[in-house]
Amino acid sequence: MKTHNRVIVGLFKKNKDSISNLFKIMFTTDIHGSDVIFKKFLNAGKMYKVDALIIGGDIAGKALIPVVEIGEGKYEIDGKVYGPEGMKQMVDNIRKEGNYYVIVDKKGLEDLKNDKRKVDEAFRTAMSEVVRGWVRVAEEKLKDYNIPLYVNLGNDDPTYLFEILDESKIMRRCEGLVVELGGHEMISFGYVNPTPWNTPRELPEDEIYRRLRDEALKLKDPYKAIFNVHAPPLNTNLDLAPLLDDNLKPVVRGGELVMVHVGSSSVRKVIEEFQPLIGLHGHIHESRAFDKLGRTLVLNPGSEHSEGILHAAYVVLESDKVKAHQFIIG
Repeated sequence: MKTHNRVIVGLFKKNKDSISNLFKIMFTTDIHGSDVIFKKFLNAGKMYKVDALIIGGDIAGKALIPVVEIGEGKYEIDGKVYGPEGMKQMVDNIRKEGNYYVIVDKKGLEDLKNDKRKVDEAFRTAMSEVVRGWVRVAEEKLKDYNIPLYVNLGNDDPTYLFEILDESKIMRRCEGLVVELGGHEMISFGYVNPTPWNTPRELPEDEIYRRLRDEALKLKDPYKAIFNVHAPPLNTNLDLAPLLDDNLKPVVRGGELVMVHVGSSSVRKVIEEFQPLIGLHGHIHESRAFDKLGRTLVLNPGSEHSEGILHAAYVVLESDKVKAHQFIIG
């Protein structure tokens, strides 16, 4: 007999919600390295007294900024020179935007300019240190609340971040697993259909269909399931993004951005076939919205990661229905 990995969440806390069979989720996605958003998300979960926290992918930041140590306690960032206090403020701002920094001397800067492997190594070190820092923050903030935190990787996330998640007892990887959440099964899938940016985790549509369908076939009861799938389904309210020209610049007509649907046809097809209870999606930052595919509620909370603004969805499940859902911005 074929077996599949499962993760069992502990017993409900004894409160009126567990008695009435409610299961409360706080979901966010596309936080792209932002310490501020990560902490806000944990606080929101505590404030709403949720039963589970879920991050849907794209936890990695997008840029690495060199901080050049030039001697006498001075540093150069983007051509400007700072003393120790100014340097601290600048790197704080870099982290607030979800970007990374690396401190180098002038020779180290030249190495980064001339050797892509050095850049990749610096990115890997910075990303790993940030995620390990989030583990420590989560352990501190959630230690008295018994709230599990499930983390998926998205298309912008290198797979070595799975290794960091596997080191943690509080931030649990969920891709490739069936996670049981208060009578509901959750599958997770972080790959997306091809983009103009050739990100680390993209697949052709036929491969997405095959892999995602294989995950769905692991479910005992798809009708009550949660699909934590980074790519939104095609031709819904969740997948509208600016049309790009040949230079990857947004197309403007009549003074307005031209928007097009860029989601995955395979994600839509699998949802239509299995009709889960809810689909949790992200990837398209501009498309904060919900929609229905048959009986399935699908939603995307959107993202403003560079502004440090939390976009999340608060979802209440009751048996085989979504009792309530609400977008949260803060």
